This record gives sequence, structure tokens and C-alpha cells, in this order.
Amino acid sequence: MNLMQDMSRKDVHAPDQDWWRGAVIYQIYPRSFQDSNGDGIGDLSGIIHRLDHVASLGVDAIWISPFFRSPMLDFGYDVSDYRDVDPMFGSLGDFDALIARAHELGIKVLIDLVLSHSSDQHAWFQESRQSRENARADWYVWADAKPDGTPPNNWLSIFGGSAWEWDGERMQYYLHNFLTSQPDLNLHNPDVQDALLDVARFWLERGVDGFRLDTINFYFHDKELRDNPALDPDQRNATIAPEVNPYNWQDHLYDKNQPENLAFLKRFRAVLDEFSAVAVGEVGDAQRGQEIQAAYTSGNDKVQMCYSFDFLSGVSPTADRVGGVLREFEAGVGDGWACWAFSNHDVIRHATRWQLSDAAYRTYAALLLSLRGSVCLYQGEELGLSEAYVAYEDLQDPYGIRFWPKFKGRDGCRTPMPWVADNRNAGFSDGKPWLPIAMEHVARAVSVQNAQPDAMLDFYRAMIAFRGRYPALAKGDFTLIRAEEGVVIFTRSHDGQRLLCAFNLSDAGQDIALPDGNWTLCEDAPFATPDAQHIGPWQALFAHEET
Repeated sequence: MNLMQDMSRKDVHAPDQDWWRGAVIYQIYPRSFQDSNGDGIGDLSGIIHRLDHVASLGVDAIWISPFFRSPMLDFGYDVSDYRDVDPMFGSLGDFDALIARAHELGIKVLIDLVLSHSSDQHAWFQESRQSRENARADWYVWADAKPDGTPPNNWLSIFGGSAWEWDGERMQYYLHNFLTSQPDLNLHNPDVQDALLDVARFWLERGVDGFRLDTINFYFHDKELRDNPALDPDQRNATIAPEVNPYNWQDHLYDKNQPENLAFLKRFRAVLDEFSAVAVGEVGDAQRGQEIQAAYTSGNDKVQMCYSFDFLSGVSPTADRVGGVLREFEAGVGDGWACWAFSNHDVIRHATRWQLSDAAYRTYAALLLSLRGSVCLYQGEELGLSEAYVAYEDLQDPYGIRFWPKFKGRDGCRTPMPWVADNRNAGFSDGKPWLPIAMEHVARAVSVQNAQPDAMLDFYRAMIAFRGRYPALAKGDFTLIRAEEGVVIFTRSHDGQRLLCAFNLSDAGQDIALPDGNWTLCEDAPFATPDAQHIGPWQALFAHEET
């Protein structure tokens, strides 16, 4: 049967201030979602046009990747004006209309704030580089060269090479953890903090419900500019391009993850609380992500939730691997809160990264939507999209252009959404798309799957609806029972309800023993589970107990 849900309005201003706890958040990469004016680039009006699709999934919120004014050298993550919409995406009026329509549909709106760095075309940096004495001279991270003219220390850029760029105006180096055109802001300066908090207030006053905070652990650097130590080769487990980028050869003790960030996050939380808003932080650290996640989300006085890269890596999520991540999380995060994700705009889509069949893809989706924490879904994930191949001549991502062919960049997960199958651009644009449409995606277009019983899209709608019917899945406690030999079993408990969740992550049927309790199979789960003691290959079993 088709499980397209009734898009009845939810009250977006409902009294549940804890709505974020267990929320399902849908990430929109605006360049690739829907083009409304034929220039081949998605825009805010396009998002409005497609919000009915998002609402049909039953998600709680959307996260919109950056749409601010920008030279677009890193596609919006290099901001030149934090308080305006880049004309390629529309106008502030379009943004206001988007907020209004999302709220009509009962969807919260989170926007992507990039606070660790700006574009070198931002007025703040243009002033800062003019001299060492001007009003914003200390708004960015400047340092003198060593006596031999080389950079101040050994810090490396994520995009390759030194994290320091020489500036002939000031005759100093400035820090850039990313592109040379993305200078790092100096948050040790209280004036910089105040300016960034004012940016947050600007968007909160326009009606946003919160933020996704890009590279949240990069906000502060070591004031002494100490060299990072080398990292043992066995620990080089970074998510993006670990095989080609020497960034992964350092233990990043001093260029990020600084203790001063905790005080700033408390200031940021105070602003959020003025508006009953929320924030989810991106923790970009391969070695200590869960430790940082715990520090940033504990105590109810910093950000509400963070996501690390535990399930965004290429490591196959076997039952043992899943169990290891969950045990570490439960032991270390305490009263903190996770936001789990399998895919986003920076990593190879997980259908390809983990080489999943459709059956395996469904089972992992059910697992994701059953974990303790909130969930981020990336546009197209609900369609089961694979990573697209993008030829070198079509590449846009500077990361891929630099490290081709060993690392092909992030364009393969950023190709346009396929909306309809009977259109050469899959309904995304009337013009030439900024990235080519993946032909293999057309067969999975929204229009195709809306007409197919038991399509992947139906499954996602059904699984999200199932999660919504059981508060234990969204907000409940977590107890891991088994994670080995292809089987993961845990319970979720909340307000007199106990839910058993069991997943067979293998190609063979598995016999299981249910823990003690008066269990009743959940017949409304989107899996066939005729036997409570056996799970078929790539199947899940859910049972409930009222206590």
C-alpha cells in the first residue's frame, strides 16, 4: 500500500520545548534541491515549492545549508555577509516566505551558521588586513612569520597544505583551517563573539527555530600557537580523504578543540534560550568526537545536541562496530544528546560507501531511526540514492579538484534531487544544472516512487511514522542487549513504555532470544516479523511492553 501520509498541520509552537529531543531533521542542500528560475542552481523559492514533499515524510524540522552572500568558493561556507541572502538563492523576502510556509506545515527551520571563519571578502576581514592597529585588527588570527619567513607553526589546512597564508598588506600570516579564502575568526576577542551572537539574534528574530553550527569545535585556537604532534598511522581514521590528505597525519590538539569554547557555547545557549531555539553542532574530529560531543551537550547550558562522524565514515557498520560506537556513546556522553547521521553533503552517500542492497539500506534506516538521539536525514536519502559519478571536467568542489583522482571530492553526494523521471533534468531545473543529473537517480525519482507500492520512499514515511507513534523511540532511555554476529538488539524505555528493537545486519536468518518481559510484536512496524524468535536476513523486529 502507499503510505503517503496526511499532511495535517502540526502546531509548530506547541508547548513541548523539548521537541528537538528525538527529532527527525531533513537536510536541504539548497544548490541542489529545486531551481525555480532556470539558472541551474537551486534556490529558496524552489525549497518552498518542494516543502510538501518534505512534510509528507513526517519530519520535524529542516536544516538548510548556507544561503548567505558569498563568493561561493566553498559553496556558501565562505560567508561575505551574514545578514543577507545571496542573490543566486533569492532574497530576504523569499526566506521569510519559506519560514512562513514551513511553519504552516508544522516544520521547524534550522539554518547553517558558519562562525569559525568567514570569506576573505567579508568587510570585517577587508578592514582587519589593512593594518595592525585598526578597529578590527584582532578580529582574525594573525601571526608573524618565523625568522626564516616560514609559517608560525605546523598547522595544516583540511583542504591541503599549510593552514597559514601570507598577507602582503599586514606582512603577517593569517590562519585558515579550510580554503585560503576562508580566514579564521578570532573568537578569543570578545567583540568577535558579540558580533557573531548578534548574527544569531538577527535570524532568530526572523523566525528561525535554531541552527546547525558548522565546525563547532574549530571556534578557538591555542593562543600560544603550539605545534600539533604527529598522529600514529594506526589512528588515521578521518572521514574525508584520509588516504591523500596529510591533515590526517596530525593529532589536532592545538588548532581546534580548545577549552575556551565551552564558555562561548554557554553565551550562545543564552541567546538560544531567549527565543526557545535549539542548535546542533557539527563535531569535526576523527579521534575524540564523542568526548567533545559530551562536553558540548551536557549540563543543559551549551548546545542541545551535536553529531560526530562515527557513522559518516567508510568503516562498515557491522553489528560489532555499531555496538562499539553505542557503548562508547552511552558510557561517555552522560546527559548529553547525539544527532545521528549516515549521510550529508560532505561524505559519499552511505548506499555506496557501505555497498548496501535495498534490503540492507532499509534495515540501517530503521536502526538509525531507533537510536537514542535525534536524526539527520540528507536530501535524497529517502529515495535510496547512491553516490553519483561526476567527471573531472564537471567537478565544482575545490577539494576534489585538488586531490583528483585519488579523492574525487564531494560533488557526487551533491548532485541535484531527482523529482520526475520524464524530464531531462529530472524536474530540478529548466536550465543546465550546476552539477549533472545522475542518470541512475532518475529511476528513483520522487514521482516514480510515489507511484510504486513498497518503494524506498514509502518505507521512510512508514518508519518515521512508526517512530512518531512510540515516544520511547524519540525520547526514551537506551539499554544495549546484544551487538555481535550480525545482530543488534536494544531496548528503549519511556513513561511506562518499553520497546524492543532487534536488527539482523546479515545475509542469513538469525535466531534470537528475547529478554525477559511480556513482549507483543509491533504489527504496525514496516517489517514482516511473523516469529518473535527469528529475524530474516536484513530484517528488523520491534516488540513493545507496557509497564
